[in-house]
Amino acid sequence: MSDTVTVVVCAHDEERWPDLQAAVRSLERQTRQPDEVIVVVDGNPGLADQARGRLSAAVVIENTATAGLGGARNSGVEAASGTIVAFLDDDALASERWLEFLARAYDDPDVAGVGGSAEPLWETQRPAWFPAEFDWVVGCSYRGMPDTTEQVRNMFGCNMSFRRDLVRALGGFRLGYGCDETELCIRLRQRWPEKKLLYVPEARILHRVPPSRGRFGRFLSRCYFEGGSKAVVSRLVGADAGLASERDYVRRILPAGVRRGLTDAVGRGRASGVARAGAILAGLASTTVGYAVAGMAIERAARRRGWSGRFEPR
Repeated sequence: MSDTVTVVVCAHDEERWPDLQAAVRSLERQTRQPDEVIVVVDGNPGLADQARGRLSAAVVIENTATAGLGGARNSGVEAASGTIVAFLDDDALASERWLEFLARAYDDPDVAGVGGSAEPLWETQRPAWFPAEFDWVVGCSYRGMPDTTEQVRNMFGCNMSFRRDLVRALGGFRLGYGCDETELCIRLRQRWPEKKLLYVPEARILHRVPPSRGRFGRFLSRCYFEGGSKAVVSRLVGADAGLASERDYVRRILPAGVRRGLTDAVGRGRASGVARAGAILAGLASTTVGYAVAGMAIERAARRRGWSGRFEPR
């Protein structure tokens, strides 16, 4: 029997209503049509009523699980009828073959999850100082990621899919914000080491980036929060699994980015190269500090990210 696919779009902010409409419209243009589209509204009854009245192509439900993105995703998983559940952010646009490429990868029964690439759709010009190695700050694929289909540790939350029965068997997402998809992916592989998580770059989305996300202060604060999220994930699943990809990123990708920026500055006379190199170093420093600070107060950091459980003493 062939797989059926439910696409879940989580929303909570009325200001992103035009984006939500555009996201749902992009699903109507898919070469492989979704069998079901569910919009999950988190903590905003007014937006839910508006969506029910105007999004005829989707089933609109409200989050009945823990408040936050992780809970909204869990509500979508529980409501879905598809054997595959795909997630698209409410401020993203799926390319026409997005779902086709995601679904095709499940022809392999050992594939447990599939994610795709996310390209930044800047509403204004991309800041010259913003390094491509840090595009994850705006929820997008970053320089150094695979160019072809490869197994990965985790996918991007804005563009990912899973076999629904596996997500339910794991108890769903455990964090509400910050690396919730990373934590779920690591748990999945720890429980079923033979399963595969694939990154398929052709399964492409465009992720909107408003001007506020291109400010340097926001860049640093997002890096800091991400560092804290990595500390929480490492505490939940173990540092070896929680930091495996990050170690390679710091050793290989970031030094290459600094060299590239300095080469642009010295060899090509581009001042923006120095700015990008500096931003890479500043972003790494902010992430590292965020990790260290969260590690000293891990339960408080975990609660900020929607964790409601308790940590066993070490």
